Order: sequence, then C-alpha cells, then structure tokens
Amino acid sequence: MSIDCGESEPGLLGWALWPEREDLSIEYLRLLGSAQEGGATTAECRVTASRIDPSNDHSWYAEWMSVADVNCRRGNAALRDGHLLTAKSNWLRAINYCQSAALPFEREDRHYWLATSNMRQCARDYLDCCSPRGEVVRIPWLGGYPLEAYFLPAPELARPAPVIVCMGEPGQRKEELLHKVARYARERGMSLLAVDLLGAGTGSEFDQIVGRSDLETTLGHIMDYLVGREDVDAGRIAVLADGWGSSFVARGIAFDDRFAAAVCDGGIWDLHERAFLAARAPFQATFPGPDRDFGRVARNIKCPVLIATGERGWLRAERVRELFAQLKADGGDVTLKIFAASETAAMQAHVDNPTLANEYIFDWIASRLGI
Repeated sequence: MSIDCGESEPGLLGWALWPEREDLSIEYLRLLGSAQEGGATTAECRVTASRIDPSNDHSWYAEWMSVADVNCRRGNAALRDGHLLTAKSNWLRAINYCQSAALPFEREDRHYWLATSNMRQCARDYLDCCSPRGEVVRIPWLGGYPLEAYFLPAPELARPAPVIVCMGEPGQRKEELLHKVARYARERGMSLLAVDLLGAGTGSEFDQIVGRSDLETTLGHIMDYLVGREDVDAGRIAVLADGWGSSFVARGIAFDDRFAAAVCDGGIWDLHERAFLAARAPFQATFPGPDRDFGRVARNIKCPVLIATGERGWLRAERVRELFAQLKADGGDVTLKIFAASETAAMQAHVDNPTLANEYIFDWIASRLGI
C-alpha cells in the first residue's frame, strides 16, 4: 500500500542534504533535531556530513562510527576522572551516532552488528552512571524471545512512582529513547521503561516476529512486569508510542484497561488502512469497514488518549482531523494536537523539532497522571 505523504514530500526535499539519497537525508535531519536533546552536536554533524560520500554506504558508516568512537573514548576518559555528567553526555551522542552508522545495512551484516554492539555497550555504561542507577530488564513474551528494556527509576526517593512506557514503532531501537525522552520523564518525577521489539540481541531475530499479527500482546506482558515491581505505582502507568507508524500500541491498550493514559494514534492508522483497502475491495459490502474497526479498537480504549502528529507527517492533517472527529463522535476521551509547519515539529515523528513535541506530550501525560 502506498502512503499518502501529503505535503511532507516538498518539505523533506527542502531539507535534503543529498537529494539522491532520501534515506540518508532523513537520518541526517533526525540527527540535527536530536542535537538539542543531547543526542548529537550540530558541529559534529556538519563536519561528519562534509566527509561523507552519499553514494557509498561504507563511507557513511565509517564517518559516523569515527565520531561515535571519539565520543565513546571521551566518555570513558571523563568517567575515569570522575566527571559523570560529561561521561553520560558523550555516551548518549555515541549511541546516536552508532545508530546512524548502522542505518544502510541489513541486520545480518557485520557493519550493523558492530555498530549496534557498540551502541548497546554505551547504553549500559550510561545506565550504570544514572542516579538512581538504571537497569537492563528482560520481559517474557514469545517463547525464547524476551523483550529487552531499560528501566530508569524516578529521581524522587518516595516510592512507588508513576511510570511512562515508551515504545518505538517496529524496528526503532530503545537506545534512541535515552536521549530523546528520559529527561522529560525524570524532570516530571516519572520512571521510564524504554522498550523495543528487537529482543535481547542485535536484532537479527526481529525479522522472524515483526510480521506477527499479535504485536499488541507485548503491552500486556509489559504491564504484568511493571505491576510486579514494588517501586511502581500501578495506578499511574502511561504509554507513549514514539513515532506511531503502526497501531499495535493502540490495539494493545484497547484490550488492557490498566493503562492510565496513552499517547498513540488511537487507532487512526488502522482506520486509514481499512478505509484505503475498502475503497479498492471488489466486494466492498463484505469488507470490514471503519464502523467495525471502531468496535474492535477505538471503542475498547478506556484511558485518555493524546494523538500528536504534524502537518508534514505521513497522513495529511485533514485526514487525521477527519478520523479524529469519528473518534470523538464515538465518545472517546481523545485529544488531538497537530503541529503546524510554521511552528516546526511538523514532520513524521517530529524529527524536525522533537523538543517542542516532547514538552507538549509529557506535560499532557503528567496532567493525566496527576503529577
């Protein structure tokens, strides 16, 4: 199925550093946006990009791994000297640069394995230096395929604490969330559970499970794990679907009413796909349409939902508003925030200004959790 990009394509091309390599240009834009969150520095990004031959994936890999190594070594040196804040800052940048280095390669490729292995080591070093100390946890899911997550306890001594579960869309790594959202949770007195679907290895097993029709079952297993922790307030657990390129988080909360709040697409992506397919089905009368989808997902969501997107996202803003109106008419406790291109944070996953989006999102979460 093709995706209607709306106005996103002209906006993207206006930012593109390498018009012939849209994938690398989008990733470079993500890196620049992450700089204001501590995931990079603009100076390092510009110098590194100037050395890259975009026609050569190995050039891309070598340059980003080089700057990642510099930051990793600088972080290790700062740790030896007792400068924990500087060490953590450098490791966060190294994580992000390693993630970018791995981008053009398949999960079975040696370059991908080296980059993700270094990234995971930096993440563990970062967690070890957090106060309170972060944890690497494994959550049972499929047989032989546990979910891996990073748990960062809330800074307050009082326990139990509210928790925000942050899940990226399929294929997105939890390591990115350490620079992207951790401080927003910490500053609002919330613990953070950053989790992905890539398992406990480098992600080579991911292709075996990503096509499953029951990805939403992960939410129930994650909730089971959290309510079993003594330092978690089981009545104040929220979930953030970072990027919402699919609706598996919305489907998950639809059949697990233990979540107190959710930031996701609220079922909009499923509604859009069903409407798209129904319009092209040869026998539309028998094809499950939007009304039936409301009964399956949207009508079952009990917690408040925030839908945050941008004018230049994958779906046109007017299409999002149309589907949102259906959700509201059905009685759902749903809030819609569409970031305009004039204010930024308007691209898919808010890559052009994640700070603006995160401030709004985490304020909304905090208000719903009574923080």
